[in-house]
Amino acid sequence: MRVRLGGYAILPRVLDKCRASLTGKLGDYKFNCPLDQHFFRFTGVDAEAFQQQVAAGKGDGAMLEWVEASATLKRTPWEIEAWSGFHNVRGPDSDAETLAYFAEAVGKLSKTREDIRSWADLLDLDDYLSFGGQA
Repeated sequence: MRVRLGGYAILPRVLDKCRASLTGKLGDYKFNCPLDQHFFRFTGVDAEAFQQQVAAGKGDGAMLEWVEASATLKRTPWEIEAWSGFHNVRGPDSDAETLAYFAEAVGKLSKTREDIRSWADLLDLDDYLSFGGQA
């Protein structure tokens, strides 16, 4: 989630999940999940149109060009930087349901990690463990 494309956090992950979805290899992940929707709302890009472009075989660079051309919300580099930085540290909302979901998700991955405070931390840990790492 912290990897960026064109300055956008989340975008490389959205592209990877979209490609995996199109090839039937998405597993437990979901394309156009609430996290992905943060990107689509920020740029004003339509998720279905995005998926059609990915299905056409565009690479990351071509998809970035398409996003920049298709975005209905044109963002400046400093807006993209601020938005991406925020998503690197954004934790769960303070409502009880979201906090409980976050705590449960962390607990499923590790009973000892007290440093997992943001969604990016959680996704990094989940990805790491999903591909052979140890908590």
